[in-house]
Amino acid sequence: MHSGLIVAAAGLCAVGFAHSYLGERYILMRLFRRDNLPRLRGSDVFTKRTLRFAWHVTTVAWWGAAAMVLALGSGSPRLAVLCLSATFVVTGAITAVSSRGQHLAWPVFLLIGVAAWLGAPTVP
Repeated sequence: MHSGLIVAAAGLCAVGFAHSYLGERYILMRLFRRDNLPRLRGSDVFTKRTLRFAWHVTTVAWWGAAAMVLALGSGSPRLAVLCLSATFVVTGAITAVSSRGQHLAWPVFLLIGVAAWLGAPTVP
């Protein structure tokens, strides 16, 4: 595998970690101290949960992209599709758990993940 792909994947993993850690520490925590966040469904709890999972699923996407880069670099498009599938299943699970099933994106993410999983055997 080309070293550039390994560096790219490592960079994606590092950026994902930094994004989640620094975003949580310096952006989300400060934002959540405000008293003027939109009150959806009677309070700002749903808003905070949505902002948090939306922030962190970006990291999941970057880690999934890192896995796909490595899979493609190893010459396995089928493994890349499975990495994409896993990325969307994890994103759906995070969305479902974080929103307690109230955000409508989680079944869409899970459907995408399952569809990719079922389609993976057709990829050479």
